[in-house]
Amino acid sequence: MITAEQLQQLGISTDWVDPLNQTFAKFGIDNTDDQGAFIGQCSHECNKFRTLEENLNYRPETLQKLFGHKFRPEEFNQYAHNPERIANRIYASRMGNRDEASGDGWRFHGRGCIQLTGHDNYWHFGQAIGQDFVSNPDPVAQPMYAAMSAGWFWKTHGCNELAEAENWEGLTRRINGGTFGIEERIALTQHALSVLQ
Repeated sequence: MITAEQLQQLGISTDWVDPLNQTFAKFGIDNTDDQGAFIGQCSHECNKFRTLEENLNYRPETLQKLFGHKFRPEEFNQYAHNPERIANRIYASRMGNRDEASGDGWRFHGRGCIQLTGHDNYWHFGQAIGQDFVSNPDPVAQPMYAAMSAGWFWKTHGCNELAEAENWEGLTRRINGGTFGIEERIALTQHALSVLQ
């Protein structure tokens, strides 16, 4: 069980005591190695449990750099600083989402501690805990389901095994798809492990 005092030492709001403990119990994140790695990775992903929704407010240059293949050159300025339009374009026709006009990209944009994204992930997560997040995805941006969705991802993607092997690069790749922020992730994990042990 994680305590309010431990979260305070980690710079995380004590509002997360119940969401984290329920997530750890539900998804078998049940030793300090797993829990420390979970907290470290999530702390990086969601700004120490403060940012629970994807920020898609991109400038034209950033849009071109990150998603240049999804737009024609003249569209960067048209879509810039419009998160809903950007999501509908970049997430269209994948992850179980329908086309851009359907609005699924925005409806199922990233929420939670590990940014649950796409219709299929919202559906599978909902099935795992007996909730309907397809009709109402917004609760995934609230602490309980933000933590639970990250726990579901952690469990279904074999993250405990990577954490127990201290395979920080493998764990970061599993969560991020690359090694973005790996130094900070490792530092946050080591700090969490020191507090929890």
